[in-house]
Amino acid sequence: MSGSTEAHYIHPDQLRIGLYIHLDLSWMDHPFSFSSFKIRNDGQIAQLRALKLPRIRYSPERSDAEPAPLPAATPSPEVSTETPELAVEAVAPASTAEEDPAIQAKRDRAARLKARRDLFARCERDFMRATHTVKLVAQNVINKPEWAKEETTVLVGSLVDKLLVDGDMAVNLMADRIGGEDVYVHSLNVAVLSLMLAREQGMGREELVSLGLGAFFHDIGKLDVPPKVLLKQEPLTHAENLLLREHVVFGSKIGARIGLTPEVLSVVAQHHEHVDGSGYPRGVTGERITLLAKVVAIANTYDNLCNPANPQRAMTPHEALALMYAQYRNRFEAAPLNTFIRCLGVYPPGTIVVLNNDAFGLVVSVNSSRPLKPDVLVYDAAIPKDDAIILSLEQEPEIQIARTLRPGQLPKTIFDYLSPRKRVAYFFDTPKVAGREESVSNA
Repeated sequence: MSGSTEAHYIHPDQLRIGLYIHLDLSWMDHPFSFSSFKIRNDGQIAQLRALKLPRIRYSPERSDAEPAPLPAATPSPEVSTETPELAVEAVAPASTAEEDPAIQAKRDRAARLKARRDLFARCERDFMRATHTVKLVAQNVINKPEWAKEETTVLVGSLVDKLLVDGDMAVNLMADRIGGEDVYVHSLNVAVLSLMLAREQGMGREELVSLGLGAFFHDIGKLDVPPKVLLKQEPLTHAENLLLREHVVFGSKIGARIGLTPEVLSVVAQHHEHVDGSGYPRGVTGERITLLAKVVAIANTYDNLCNPANPQRAMTPHEALALMYAQYRNRFEAAPLNTFIRCLGVYPPGTIVVLNNDAFGLVVSVNSSRPLKPDVLVYDAAIPKDDAIILSLEQEPEIQIARTLRPGQLPKTIFDYLSPRKRVAYFFDTPKVAGREESVSNA
């Protein structure tokens, strides 16, 4: 690091509530969730003093208080012009981590939660396999309709079985590893979100399977729409828009040929209908739209807002949900829409957030039973990106989300660290792991 910056140090006896301090230690060598934070209570002061550091770095400009007066018999810490990185050795704790019960508890928690890290990795592998299956089905549905239907039924059955396992359901943000297969991921994303919503509404296995099949095949009619229309990033002409809308009719015909049941076909035929009559192709209303189609319409709208053909028009997950509730809610049945928003929370996975301690983060997972307390991958310059910590806000009552940002508002260093997803893709698991805070590589 070139140049030098003035570092301000105080003695542990000078700690008081309101000081913004920095611990120049490994994250595992102190008991706190962050290496830099504002002191909020006397308990934190006691924990800091228990580290037995000879001095502690702090930021006057980010503090709400002045350091406490130094006791007369205590030597004053000298102001250093060393960079914080070079000063680490000088402030090493006098006692080892193993001697501090709080730090040891942190190490034990990290070890226990390695299982959650492995589960997240498995979730991504399952997602990639499912994406591959969806691609193969789309490529073979015309020539091998029976095989395509059977493969999709097996995939849907496995997802439903996972959903019906007793326990919480976590909706996880997937990494950008899909190449140019957005069209296949759209079907998978709509299926995952639809099944999540239907599970929370209490649908049984038979309904869930029909729903999942309908969600996977909802856009099958786009096979008969020219790619130049499907992939066009500029606004469609009137004629192109009319042709695109025909994918619903095309899909119904293809679905009938491959033997989809009436329940599944209703999703293909009605996933663009709205309960207020503003949808297409028939403009039907209310009870004339099946419940399965109403569910898929919500998931399909959300994914299209987050992942349009032109990425420049993409909304953040937070913006998409806000728009659906504020401006589009008359299009959807109230109960499933409210359930959908509750499941994803105010800050769905993929949302860039600023916490109330000024830390930047990326929401990577939401638990269906605790949607207002998501898991957030946190930017911390002292921790390598591959070891970035994920905090469960449920376990951090003093840490809250202050506001959201669009990815382009992030400083480049933080953008590269958090790696906001170009495509917002989800998959779920039903973890039976105690606790929700962990260190995750490549989350």
